[in-house]
Amino acid sequence: MGHEFSSADELHVDATPDEVWAAIATGPGIDSWFMGRNEVDPGQTVRQAFGGYTPEFTVTAWEPGARLAYGAGPAPDGRFMALEFLIEGRDHGSTVLRVANSGFLPGDDWADEFEAMTTGNELFRRTLVTYLNHFAGRVATPVTAFGPMITDWPSTRARLVAAIGQDGDRVRFAPEGLPPVDGVVYFENADAIGIRADDAIYRFLRGFRGPVMACHHIFSDISSEITEQAWVAWLNAKDLT
Repeated sequence: MGHEFSSADELHVDATPDEVWAAIATGPGIDSWFMGRNEVDPGQTVRQAFGGYTPEFTVTAWEPGARLAYGAGPAPDGRFMALEFLIEGRDHGSTVLRVANSGFLPGDDWADEFEAMTTGNELFRRTLVTYLNHFAGRVATPVTAFGPMITDWPSTRARLVAAIGQDGDRVRFAPEGLPPVDGVVYFENADAIGIRADDAIYRFLRGFRGPVMACHHIFSDISSEITEQAWVAWLNAKDLT
């Protein structure tokens, strides 16, 4: 048993087609809004590294400033993933970016994976919009931190909201050993909270069958290793489970 899926979204951003292309078709660009570390071999492959996973995707369309597509599979169990970006420039330096993804999820538990993928895609696409509207052309250091294992996500989420001092669409808190966070919530759903500050994008989310996670993008000079260690300590010190 499995499930074939497809979805599409239209994003309107205050960035030029060249800025959009740099964000989706270069490793440093993808690092600045997606997750983990990314490498792009132009016209050939897209490689990702996140949480011990290192998927590699084959580029199937490479039209700089206009169209990018890549995918992986099918695997022996039928799993495959495909992603396509279509870029259309508009007046006053703005752009319409159409994003479509499709694939097949194998196994009897495909529904859980599909739900996690759907809510995750919502976060990533809104982060891409936020990046292009506020940080286009800048390169971030991605920071990934894993906290305690989740046993009761609604309780974890409530504790997380309290820990980050969320009040409506504002967030203000001072993590020990890290710069104070003062920002606005740009995205929120049942599984994630995204925060935009002056020099960073902060994201907290429910890991798929795993721990609560922080996936941040920092636009100032930092040591990623030291910063990740500090966020791991913060997540584990807040009694989020």
